[in-house]
Amino acid sequence: MKKLFLKTLITGFTFTAGKCLPFLIMFIFTVFISFSTAEAQELEETLNNLSEIAGKSYVAPLVTGFGSNLNGGWFHKAPAPKIFGLDLELGVVAMGTFLSDKDKTFSTSGLFRFNMEQASILAADVPEPAKTTVINAIIQQDFTVGISGPTVIGSEDENVKVTFDGAMIEGYNVPAQVIELTGVTGIMKDLEILPLVAPQASIGTIFGTQLTFRYLPGIEIDEEIGEINYFGFGIQHNPEIWLGIPLPFNIAAGFFTQTLEIGEYIKATTTSFGLNASKKLGPGFLNLTPYAGYMFESSNLEFTYDYNIDTPAGPSTQSIRFDMDGKNKNRMTVGLCLKLGIFNINADYNIGKVNSATAGVMIGF
Repeated sequence: MKKLFLKTLITGFTFTAGKCLPFLIMFIFTVFISFSTAEAQELEETLNNLSEIAGKSYVAPLVTGFGSNLNGGWFHKAPAPKIFGLDLELGVVAMGTFLSDKDKTFSTSGLFRFNMEQASILAADVPEPAKTTVINAIIQQDFTVGISGPTVIGSEDENVKVTFDGAMIEGYNVPAQVIELTGVTGIMKDLEILPLVAPQASIGTIFGTQLTFRYLPGIEIDEEIGEINYFGFGIQHNPEIWLGIPLPFNIAAGFFTQTLEIGEYIKATTTSFGLNASKKLGPGFLNLTPYAGYMFESSNLEFTYDYNIDTPAGPSTQSIRFDMDGKNKNRMTVGLCLKLGIFNINADYNIGKVNSATAGVMIGF
């Protein structure tokens, strides 16, 4: 009677969880997208006030962080060396890249164009009626300046500052000054970890090969920003299928690539490839699987935005487009997967130029 009760309880629990998992995934993404929408809007508004050189330095922590996250969480075991076997998983992966204090501020130099308000501050000592002429001259040219302050993940209480070295403009000396860009601050509240989540499904095994997918249909997050589109694909192959001799653990060569687009504003592309190995310890319904891997990787983020400028005829914009590569070129992964009935729960730590951690919850069939 006791065994029957336990069997009924476990069966009912796994059936209910299996039905609820798609709704749980959608709930997680609803919360994540809602959170991301506000930050994406704020990031776009901030970049509208930054020249290309300042924009690159401001978003630099996002480039490496997003790249590291997207390249993580692809595997928690190597596929079995079977000619044919049904191994289907569906779930969600959470990733987090660890950020350091040095990522929270930047200091650079380059071209910058002052707006009307900032030009008025620079020309405050120029007498009338020449002041208007000087202001109009300032807003029509780019100046080489120093730019420093919080990055996108830096302090919300400090403005980005522009250091002007002074110049002779229209015959008047405009002295060196420091201009604060009001409202251009960090927007991610001194983040220590940059988070990301992704839906993931895997299917195998055919001749030791397993396919993995990440997909999010086009979802409009804002009329101005547009849709989020996300697709990733990966393949793992266990060469033991061709060796004819059993190995003490499963090994696999893997290749993974993906693209994440946020309207026409941000496009992220990542690729990774390498080797991983795993060893299952315990019976099929309750076991531990330690795993490890070494991957080569690349990541690139492309930003497109309008830079707001002032002209004597009124406000205008310049279209700015640039792309940057993430710092991570390789990583070592060490993790553990726990199987409880139909659930696979895993966590791992990744060591590279920047370090990260991932965790996943999958239902397996």
